[in-house]
Amino acid sequence: MAKTKEKTSTEPMEKLLWKAADKLRKNIDAAEYKHVVLGLLFLKYISDAFEDLYAKLKAGEGEHAGADPEDRDEYKAENIFFVPPESRWSHLLSRAKLPTIGKDVDDAMDAIEKDNPSLRDVLPKVYARGNLDPANLGGLIDLIGNIALGSAKARSADVLGHVFEYFLGEFALAEGKKGGQFYTPRSVVELLVEILEPYKGRIFDPCCGSGGMFVQSEKFVTAHKGKINDISIYGQESNQTTWRLAKMNLAIRAIDSSSVRWNNEGSFLNDAHKDLKADFVIANPPFNDSDWSGDLLRTDGRWKYGSPPAGNANYAWIQHFLYHLSPKGTAGFVLAKGSLTSKTSGEGEIRKALIEDHLVDCIVNLPAKLFLNTQIPACLWFLSRNKANGGYRNRSDEILFIDARNEGHLINRRTKELSSEDIQKIASTYHEWRKPKGSYEDVKGFCASVTIDRVKELDYVLTPGRYVGLPDEEDDFDFKERFTSLKAEFEAQLKEEAALNKAIMENLAKVKV
Repeated sequence: MAKTKEKTSTEPMEKLLWKAADKLRKNIDAAEYKHVVLGLLFLKYISDAFEDLYAKLKAGEGEHAGADPEDRDEYKAENIFFVPPESRWSHLLSRAKLPTIGKDVDDAMDAIEKDNPSLRDVLPKVYARGNLDPANLGGLIDLIGNIALGSAKARSADVLGHVFEYFLGEFALAEGKKGGQFYTPRSVVELLVEILEPYKGRIFDPCCGSGGMFVQSEKFVTAHKGKINDISIYGQESNQTTWRLAKMNLAIRAIDSSSVRWNNEGSFLNDAHKDLKADFVIANPPFNDSDWSGDLLRTDGRWKYGSPPAGNANYAWIQHFLYHLSPKGTAGFVLAKGSLTSKTSGEGEIRKALIEDHLVDCIVNLPAKLFLNTQIPACLWFLSRNKANGGYRNRSDEILFIDARNEGHLINRRTKELSSEDIQKIASTYHEWRKPKGSYEDVKGFCASVTIDRVKELDYVLTPGRYVGLPDEEDDFDFKERFTSLKAEFEAQLKEEAALNKAIMENLAKVKV
């Protein structure tokens, strides 16, 4: 028994909380339950922040002398949400054992939205539903109420923010394929941000999901002793439920989300930031999206390098990102690996034009099993508007290729993640290559700096494996394992091509009709 206790006590708090919260789920689907739990975490956050300031206003000392603790303007001035009496955590905690607790929480969410216009239509009102047992809801409120470490401010900004982020990831894992629609794996987001280094400027994600790219950018600035006010974020999301998660995720980090917009038409049909020129674009758009309304946008002004095929949005996303980049802007984004080689419906010509216009800076081949919603092999593209004079060396006629397929480790049978060491290895390779006097060297099997003339010789194919070659240490080469890996990758590409062909045939059929 003693050993069991020791093991439990050393588990991270967020993991213990997840296990306890998951036990209370019973028969509720994870996709629905995440709104129940994340909504309560958010409520606890804003209530903690409110009650901390409330106590200072009530004490009336120093700068708070003569202040009214029920004056909403006092909280607005401190960028803190006003929480009415019936919505405060202490009130809900006192009613947690009552059979009406579900209605009490729904009413609390309504009252907060009425007092805080920026939260209107954001908070979940799902607590009085019949499939959520009041006893389990009360247990969840008690559980979250026990997150009480340090001062109220530290509890809110750090602990609760960390728990919220951890729970987002765990819910994504629990939902599997559907989870990938609102959550980009943390290690992939970290890699994008570490490579781009968004210290200062406008950061844009036109398919922002639950806001992970913005949260990681904020963490990056803080970790490198920068100023949070030096960055501003702009986003768009077409799924309203996911947009709500993003608004809560950003609010719990005290990140201004006023420019994170929702409309159900999406970024292609209804660009919410038409005039924005961003310093950084960071994104994970849907892979090989065939339902992007491309047939309605054949002559759109964003397609400077060629009209993307109606059956696949990959090259529409690339050009949308470029359209929104400032003259010195850089972009990092995830795409299906097929985007590196595809020649379907003019994609090869668009890729050729991007390369010849010196926009492609770096391509990273990612390991398999990183993403929850697809087994399609993925890669990272990095584009730069100014490779000649962007504060680094002139690399206009070069492209860096990194093959990171052998990096990462399994966290369960189906899912891999990149370690901090993996991320630093990849990011530092790019940074050393980009520096005027960097220590970059080609490494067989991992990285190669290649001229555009060489890429032209290989018909503008951007697959890193074509350029980096095989590693020197072939003595322990496992042929069977490599064959199995390549076979799986080939089969995934065949499925991808089949889906593309199906989408093309469907679109042709529509045209004929």
